[in-house]
Amino acid sequence: MEILITTNVAREGWVCFDDEIESQSEYFEKPSAGAMPKNDDIMLLYFTSGTTGNPKMVAHNFVYPLGHIITSKYWQCCRKEGLHLTIAETGWAKAVWGKLYGQWFCESAIFSYDMDKFVPSLLLEKISKYKVTTFCAPPTMYRFLLGEDLSKFDLSSLEYCTIAGEPLNPEVYKRIKQSTGLKLMEGFGQTETIVTIANFPWMTPKPGSMGKPSPLYDIDIVDYEGNTCPAGEEGEIVIKVSDSPPPGMFLGYHRDAELTKKVWHDGYYYTGDIAWKDEEGHYWYVGRGDDVIKSSGYIIGPFEVESALMEHPAVLETAITGVPDEIRGSIVKATIILAKGYAPSEELKKELQDHVKKVTAPYKYPRIIDFVDELPKTISGKIRRVDLREKDK
Repeated sequence: MEILITTNVAREGWVCFDDEIESQSEYFEKPSAGAMPKNDDIMLLYFTSGTTGNPKMVAHNFVYPLGHIITSKYWQCCRKEGLHLTIAETGWAKAVWGKLYGQWFCESAIFSYDMDKFVPSLLLEKISKYKVTTFCAPPTMYRFLLGEDLSKFDLSSLEYCTIAGEPLNPEVYKRIKQSTGLKLMEGFGQTETIVTIANFPWMTPKPGSMGKPSPLYDIDIVDYEGNTCPAGEEGEIVIKVSDSPPPGMFLGYHRDAELTKKVWHDGYYYTGDIAWKDEEGHYWYVGRGDDVIKSSGYIIGPFEVESALMEHPAVLETAITGVPDEIRGSIVKATIILAKGYAPSEELKKELQDHVKKVTAPYKYPRIIDFVDELPKTISGKIRRVDLREKDK
Protein backbone atom coordinates (compact mmCIF):
# COMPACT_ATOMS: atom_id res chain seq x y z
CA MET A 1 0.00 0.00 0.00
CA GLU A 2 1.28 3.49 -0.88
CA ILE A 3 0.69 6.49 1.39
CA LEU A 4 0.29 9.85 -0.30
CA ILE A 5 1.40 12.88 1.69
CA THR A 6 0.08 16.41 1.25
CA THR A 7 0.14 19.59 3.34
CA ASN A 8 -2.60 21.49 5.19
CA VAL A 9 -5.55 20.07 3.26
CA ALA A 10 -7.55 17.20 4.82
CA ARG A 11 -8.27 14.74 2.04
CA GLU A 12 -9.41 11.12 2.06
CA GLY A 13 -6.54 8.72 1.30
CA TRP A 14 -3.89 11.37 2.09
CA VAL A 15 -1.77 12.04 5.18
CA CYS A 16 -1.34 15.65 6.26
CA PHE A 17 2.37 16.42 6.50
CA ASP A 18 1.97 19.25 9.05
CA ASP A 19 -0.25 17.15 11.32
CA GLU A 20 2.26 14.30 11.25
CA ILE A 21 5.09 16.63 12.24
CA GLU A 22 3.09 18.03 15.16
CA SER A 23 2.25 14.54 16.42
CA GLN A 24 5.88 13.46 16.75
CA SER A 25 7.89 13.57 19.98
CA GLU A 26 10.59 16.17 20.37
CA TYR A 27 12.86 13.40 21.68
CA PHE A 28 14.60 11.02 19.31
CA GLU A 29 14.67 7.39 20.35
CA LYS A 30 17.42 5.37 18.72
CA PRO A 31 15.94 2.39 16.84
CA SER A 32 16.87 -1.12 17.91
CA ALA A 33 19.83 -2.75 16.15
CA GLY A 34 17.52 -4.80 13.95
CA ALA A 35 15.61 -1.71 12.83
CA MET A 36 18.69 0.40 12.02
CA PRO A 37 19.26 1.03 8.32
CA LYS A 38 22.05 -0.94 6.65
CA ASN A 39 24.67 0.43 4.28
CA ASP A 40 22.97 -1.16 1.28
CA ASP A 41 19.47 0.02 2.17
CA ILE A 42 17.89 2.71 0.02
CA MET A 43 18.54 6.12 1.56
CA LEU A 44 17.11 8.36 -1.12
CA LEU A 45 15.66 8.42 -4.62
CA TYR A 46 16.59 10.96 -7.27
CA PHE A 47 14.94 11.67 -10.57
CA THR A 48 17.28 12.02 -13.56
CA SER A 49 17.22 15.25 -15.56
CA GLY A 50 15.16 13.81 -18.38
CA THR A 51 17.29 15.25 -21.19
CA THR A 52 16.74 12.23 -23.48
CA GLY A 53 13.32 11.02 -22.29
CA ASN A 54 11.20 10.69 -19.17
CA PRO A 55 13.09 11.01 -15.86
CA LYS A 56 14.18 7.77 -14.17
CA MET A 57 14.15 7.03 -10.43
CA VAL A 58 17.71 6.49 -9.19
CA ALA A 59 18.22 4.68 -5.87
CA HIS A 60 21.20 5.47 -3.62
CA ASN A 61 22.26 3.75 -0.39
CA PHE A 62 23.56 5.04 2.95
CA VAL A 63 27.18 5.02 1.78
CA TYR A 64 26.35 7.55 -0.92
CA PRO A 65 27.07 10.70 1.17
CA LEU A 66 30.64 9.53 1.85
CA GLY A 67 31.37 9.52 -1.86
CA HIS A 68 30.76 13.25 -1.94
CA ILE A 69 33.92 13.84 0.09
CA ILE A 70 35.63 13.52 -3.30
CA THR A 71 33.10 15.92 -4.82
CA SER A 72 33.56 18.68 -2.27
CA LYS A 73 37.09 18.35 -0.94
CA TYR A 74 38.99 17.27 -4.03
CA TRP A 75 36.96 18.87 -6.80
CA GLN A 76 35.13 21.91 -5.39
CA CYS A 77 37.94 22.51 -2.87
CA CYS A 78 35.58 23.34 -0.01
CA ARG A 79 37.40 24.02 3.26
CA LYS A 80 36.85 24.60 6.94
CA GLU A 81 35.41 28.07 7.62
CA GLY A 82 34.85 28.53 3.89
CA LEU A 83 31.55 29.60 2.32
CA HIS A 84 30.33 27.51 -0.60
CA LEU A 85 27.67 28.41 -3.15
CA THR A 86 26.30 25.96 -5.70
CA ILE A 87 23.64 27.18 -8.10
CA ALA A 88 21.11 24.36 -8.29
CA GLU A 89 17.38 23.95 -7.82
CA THR A 90 16.51 21.47 -5.06
CA GLY A 91 14.67 19.33 -7.59
CA TRP A 92 18.04 18.41 -9.09
CA ALA A 93 20.60 15.98 -7.64
CA LYS A 94 23.23 18.69 -8.04
CA ALA A 95 21.64 20.45 -5.07
CA VAL A 96 22.87 17.63 -2.81
CA TRP A 97 26.21 17.65 -4.63
CA GLY A 98 26.72 21.26 -3.60
CA LYS A 99 24.46 22.06 -0.66
CA LEU A 100 24.67 19.23 1.82
CA TYR A 101 26.80 16.14 2.34
CA GLY A 102 30.32 16.81 1.08
CA GLN A 103 30.48 20.45 2.09
CA TRP A 104 29.48 19.65 5.68
CA PHE A 105 32.05 16.86 5.82
CA CYS A 106 34.61 19.54 4.91
CA GLU A 107 33.22 21.84 7.65
CA SER A 108 32.33 24.49 5.11
CA ALA A 109 29.34 26.77 5.51
CA ILE A 110 26.72 26.72 2.79
CA PHE A 111 25.40 29.89 1.17
CA SER A 112 21.81 29.53 -0.01
CA TYR A 113 20.24 32.14 -2.23
CA ASP A 114 16.69 31.58 -3.49
CA MET A 115 16.05 33.39 -6.75
CA ASP A 116 12.58 33.86 -8.19
CA LYS A 117 14.37 34.85 -11.36
CA PHE A 118 18.05 34.61 -12.21
CA VAL A 119 19.51 38.12 -12.33
CA PRO A 120 23.29 37.95 -12.88
CA SER A 121 24.07 41.29 -11.24
CA LEU A 122 22.21 40.32 -8.03
CA LEU A 123 24.11 37.04 -7.80
CA LEU A 124 27.41 38.86 -8.23
CA GLU A 125 26.39 41.28 -5.48
CA LYS A 126 25.73 38.39 -3.08
CA ILE A 127 29.08 36.74 -3.85
CA SER A 128 30.81 40.06 -3.24
CA LYS A 129 28.87 41.05 -0.10
CA TYR A 130 29.04 37.72 1.74
CA LYS A 131 32.56 36.74 0.59
CA VAL A 132 31.80 33.40 -1.04
CA THR A 133 35.01 31.33 -1.25
CA THR A 134 34.02 28.44 -3.51
CA PHE A 135 31.45 28.53 -6.29
CA CYS A 136 29.87 25.99 -8.64
CA ALA A 137 27.38 26.61 -11.45
CA PRO A 138 26.44 25.36 -14.92
CA PRO A 139 28.26 26.92 -17.91
CA THR A 140 25.08 28.75 -18.89
CA MET A 141 25.22 30.73 -15.63
CA TYR A 142 28.82 31.73 -16.26
CA ARG A 143 27.87 32.95 -19.73
CA PHE A 144 25.24 35.24 -18.23
CA LEU A 145 27.68 36.47 -15.57
CA LEU A 146 30.09 37.39 -18.36
CA GLY A 147 27.39 39.66 -19.73
CA GLU A 148 27.93 41.91 -16.69
CA ASP A 149 30.82 44.27 -16.06
CA LEU A 150 32.72 42.06 -13.59
CA SER A 151 35.08 44.89 -12.70
CA LYS A 152 32.22 46.52 -10.74
CA PHE A 153 32.13 43.64 -8.24
CA ASP A 154 34.66 42.60 -5.62
CA LEU A 155 35.20 38.93 -6.36
CA SER A 156 38.50 38.69 -4.50
CA SER A 157 37.06 36.27 -1.93
CA LEU A 158 36.59 33.59 -4.59
CA GLU A 159 39.30 30.96 -4.30
CA TYR A 160 37.99 28.23 -6.55
CA CYS A 161 35.31 27.85 -9.22
CA THR A 162 33.90 24.68 -10.73
CA ILE A 163 31.33 23.91 -13.40
CA ALA A 164 28.94 20.99 -13.84
CA GLY A 165 25.67 20.04 -15.48
CA GLU A 166 26.80 20.65 -19.05
CA PRO A 167 30.11 20.55 -20.93
CA LEU A 168 32.23 23.69 -20.62
CA ASN A 169 32.77 25.66 -23.80
CA PRO A 170 36.45 26.69 -24.03
CA GLU A 171 35.40 30.24 -24.87
CA VAL A 172 33.67 30.60 -21.47
CA TYR A 173 36.78 29.23 -19.72
CA LYS A 174 39.03 31.76 -21.46
CA ARG A 175 36.83 34.76 -20.73
CA ILE A 176 36.35 33.91 -17.03
CA LYS A 177 40.10 33.50 -16.62
CA GLN A 178 40.75 36.83 -18.34
CA SER A 179 38.19 38.58 -16.12
CA THR A 180 38.95 37.00 -12.74
CA GLY A 181 42.21 35.06 -13.04
CA LEU A 182 40.33 31.93 -11.91
CA LYS A 183 40.48 28.64 -13.80
CA LEU A 184 37.12 26.95 -14.17
CA MET A 185 37.57 23.32 -13.09
CA GLU A 186 35.14 21.12 -14.97
CA GLY A 187 33.73 17.92 -13.53
CA PHE A 188 31.59 15.11 -14.89
CA GLY A 189 29.12 12.90 -13.09
CA GLN A 190 25.57 11.69 -13.26
CA THR A 191 22.53 11.39 -11.03
CA GLU A 192 23.62 7.74 -10.79
CA THR A 193 27.07 8.63 -9.40
CA ILE A 194 29.11 11.30 -7.68
CA VAL A 195 31.82 13.18 -9.61
CA THR A 196 33.59 10.49 -11.66
CA ILE A 197 35.84 12.54 -13.94
CA ALA A 198 37.18 15.97 -13.01
CA ASN A 199 39.91 18.54 -13.11
CA PHE A 200 41.38 18.19 -9.64
CA PRO A 201 43.50 20.89 -7.94
CA TRP A 202 46.79 19.12 -8.66
CA MET A 203 46.01 19.18 -12.41
CA THR A 204 46.44 21.86 -15.04
CA PRO A 205 43.06 22.00 -16.79
CA LYS A 206 42.72 21.86 -20.54
CA PRO A 207 39.85 24.17 -21.54
CA GLY A 208 36.97 22.01 -22.72
CA SER A 209 38.26 18.79 -21.13
CA MET A 210 36.35 17.04 -18.33
CA GLY A 211 39.67 16.11 -16.72
CA LYS A 212 40.74 12.65 -15.56
CA PRO A 213 38.97 9.81 -13.70
CA SER A 214 38.47 10.08 -9.95
CA PRO A 215 40.66 7.77 -7.85
CA LEU A 216 37.44 6.16 -6.56
CA TYR A 217 36.37 4.98 -10.00
CA ASP A 218 37.83 2.51 -12.52
CA ILE A 219 36.76 4.19 -15.77
CA ASP A 220 37.29 3.33 -19.41
CA ILE A 221 36.06 4.31 -22.87
CA VAL A 222 34.87 1.39 -24.98
CA ASP A 223 33.58 0.80 -28.51
CA TYR A 224 30.36 -0.96 -29.50
CA GLU A 225 32.00 -4.36 -28.97
CA GLY A 226 33.26 -3.48 -25.49
CA ASN A 227 36.89 -3.01 -26.49
CA THR A 228 38.99 -0.23 -24.96
CA CYS A 229 39.25 2.71 -27.36
CA PRO A 230 42.74 4.00 -28.15
CA ALA A 231 43.57 7.68 -27.63
CA GLY A 232 41.58 9.89 -29.97
CA GLU A 233 38.82 7.36 -30.67
CA GLU A 234 35.29 8.08 -29.48
CA GLY A 235 33.38 5.56 -27.39
CA GLU A 236 31.08 5.16 -24.40
CA ILE A 237 32.21 5.98 -20.86
CA VAL A 238 31.91 2.88 -18.65
CA ILE A 239 32.58 2.28 -14.95
CA LYS A 240 33.91 -1.06 -13.72
CA VAL A 241 31.74 -2.40 -10.89
CA SER A 242 32.49 -6.13 -11.00
CA ASP A 243 34.47 -6.27 -7.75
CA SER A 244 32.62 -3.90 -5.46
CA PRO A 245 30.64 -0.79 -6.41
CA PRO A 246 32.51 2.31 -5.15
CA PRO A 247 30.93 4.77 -2.69
CA GLY A 248 28.48 6.99 -4.51
CA MET A 249 27.47 4.39 -7.11
CA PHE A 250 23.72 3.97 -7.44
CA LEU A 251 21.90 0.75 -6.57
CA GLY A 252 19.82 0.70 -9.75
CA TYR A 253 16.69 2.25 -11.22
CA HIS A 254 13.92 1.91 -8.67
CA ARG A 255 11.24 -0.60 -9.71
CA ASP A 256 12.82 -1.01 -13.14
CA ALA A 257 15.04 -4.09 -13.13
CA GLU A 258 14.96 -4.31 -16.93
CA LEU A 259 16.38 -0.82 -17.41
CA THR A 260 18.98 -1.42 -14.68
CA LYS A 261 20.15 -4.60 -16.42
CA LYS A 262 20.34 -2.74 -19.73
CA VAL A 263 22.98 -0.31 -18.40
CA TRP A 264 24.61 -2.47 -15.70
CA HIS A 265 25.89 -5.82 -16.94
CA ASP A 266 29.05 -7.88 -17.44
CA GLY A 267 30.75 -6.07 -14.57
CA TYR A 268 30.32 -2.57 -16.02
CA TYR A 269 27.93 0.35 -15.76
CA TYR A 270 27.36 1.91 -19.19
CA THR A 271 26.81 5.63 -18.73
CA GLY A 272 25.36 6.39 -22.16
CA ASP A 273 27.80 9.30 -22.53
CA ILE A 274 30.23 9.45 -25.45
CA ALA A 275 33.77 10.80 -25.03
CA TRP A 276 37.37 10.33 -26.09
CA LYS A 277 40.67 10.68 -24.26
CA ASP A 278 43.90 12.22 -25.44
CA GLU A 279 47.45 10.88 -25.14
CA GLU A 280 47.80 12.38 -21.65
CA GLY A 281 44.64 10.73 -20.34
CA HIS A 282 42.37 13.80 -20.34
CA TYR A 283 38.75 12.99 -21.20
CA TRP A 284 36.80 15.07 -23.74
CA TYR A 285 33.01 15.03 -23.87
CA VAL A 286 31.21 14.39 -27.17
CA GLY A 287 27.57 14.03 -26.11
CA ARG A 288 24.86 11.68 -24.96
CA GLY A 289 24.64 8.58 -27.12
CA ASP A 290 21.14 9.64 -28.21
CA ASP A 291 22.42 13.11 -29.16
CA VAL A 292 25.32 12.05 -31.41
CA ILE A 293 24.59 12.76 -35.08
CA LYS A 294 25.43 10.32 -37.88
CA SER A 295 25.69 12.15 -41.20
CA SER A 296 27.08 10.72 -44.47
CA GLY A 297 29.11 8.17 -42.52
CA TYR A 298 30.53 10.78 -40.12
CA ILE A 299 29.93 10.77 -36.35
CA ILE A 300 29.33 14.33 -35.15
CA GLY A 301 29.19 15.27 -31.48
CA PRO A 302 26.84 18.20 -30.75
CA PHE A 303 29.13 19.72 -28.12
CA GLU A 304 31.98 20.39 -30.56
CA VAL A 305 29.69 22.26 -32.94
CA GLU A 306 28.07 24.15 -30.07
CA SER A 307 31.50 25.20 -28.80
CA ALA A 308 32.45 26.46 -32.26
CA LEU A 309 29.29 28.55 -32.48
CA MET A 310 29.78 29.91 -28.96
CA GLU A 311 33.02 31.52 -30.08
CA HIS A 312 31.03 33.82 -32.36
CA PRO A 313 29.89 37.03 -30.59
CA ALA A 314 26.37 36.76 -32.07
CA VAL A 315 25.60 33.51 -30.23
CA LEU A 316 24.35 33.64 -26.63
CA GLU A 317 23.21 30.02 -26.41
CA THR A 318 22.77 27.15 -28.84
CA ALA A 319 21.72 23.51 -29.14
CA ILE A 320 22.83 21.16 -31.90
CA THR A 321 20.58 18.33 -33.09
CA GLY A 322 20.30 16.01 -36.05
CA VAL A 323 17.49 16.35 -38.58
CA PRO A 324 16.50 13.35 -40.74
CA ASP A 325 17.75 13.61 -44.32
CA GLU A 326 17.07 11.19 -47.19
CA ILE A 327 20.56 11.51 -48.67
CA ARG A 328 22.86 11.95 -45.65
CA GLY A 329 20.82 10.10 -43.01
CA SER A 330 20.93 13.18 -40.78
CA ILE A 331 22.11 16.74 -41.13
CA VAL A 332 23.23 19.16 -38.45
CA LYS A 333 20.79 21.75 -37.18
CA ALA A 334 21.62 24.66 -34.85
CA THR A 335 18.92 26.24 -32.72
CA ILE A 336 20.32 29.58 -31.57
CA ILE A 337 19.49 32.34 -29.12
CA LEU A 338 21.17 35.51 -30.34
CA ALA A 339 23.13 37.88 -28.14
CA LYS A 340 21.95 41.45 -27.62
CA GLY A 341 22.50 43.64 -30.65
CA TYR A 342 22.04 40.90 -33.24
CA ALA A 343 19.00 40.17 -35.38
CA PRO A 344 18.13 37.07 -37.44
CA SER A 345 19.04 37.24 -41.12
CA GLU A 346 20.15 35.02 -43.99
CA GLU A 347 23.46 36.85 -44.00
CA LEU A 348 24.06 35.99 -40.34
CA LYS A 349 23.21 32.35 -40.99
CA LYS A 350 25.84 32.20 -43.73
CA GLU A 351 28.37 33.94 -41.47
CA LEU A 352 27.80 31.43 -38.67
CA GLN A 353 28.05 28.48 -41.06
CA ASP A 354 31.34 29.76 -42.45
CA HIS A 355 32.61 30.33 -38.91
CA VAL A 356 31.96 26.69 -37.93
CA LYS A 357 33.68 25.47 -41.09
CA LYS A 358 36.81 27.40 -40.12
CA VAL A 359 36.81 26.42 -36.43
CA THR A 360 36.11 22.72 -36.87
CA ALA A 361 35.84 20.17 -39.70
CA PRO A 362 33.81 21.61 -42.62
CA TYR A 363 31.38 18.65 -42.74
CA LYS A 364 30.21 19.48 -39.20
CA TYR A 365 28.71 22.87 -40.03
CA PRO A 366 24.96 23.35 -39.38
CA ARG A 367 23.08 23.12 -42.67
CA ILE A 368 19.96 24.37 -40.90
CA ILE A 369 19.91 27.32 -38.47
CA ASP A 370 16.85 28.30 -36.47
CA PHE A 371 16.83 31.49 -34.38
CA VAL A 372 14.64 31.29 -31.24
CA ASP A 373 13.93 33.27 -28.08
CA GLU A 374 14.36 30.31 -25.71
CA LEU A 375 15.42 26.67 -25.60
CA PRO A 376 13.49 23.81 -23.95
CA LYS A 377 15.17 22.89 -20.66
CA THR A 378 14.82 20.60 -17.69
CA ILE A 379 14.31 21.88 -14.12
CA SER A 380 18.10 21.68 -13.71
CA GLY A 381 18.71 23.95 -16.71
CA LYS A 382 19.90 21.29 -19.14
CA ILE A 383 18.79 21.60 -22.74
CA ARG A 384 16.21 19.00 -23.79
CA ARG A 385 17.46 18.17 -27.27
CA VAL A 386 14.87 15.41 -27.39
CA ASP A 387 12.15 18.09 -27.63
CA LEU A 388 13.96 19.79 -30.50
CA ARG A 389 14.36 16.48 -32.33
CA GLU A 390 10.66 15.66 -31.88
CA LYS A 391 9.72 18.88 -33.68
CA ASP A 392 11.89 17.96 -36.67
CA LYS A 393 10.61 14.41 -37.23
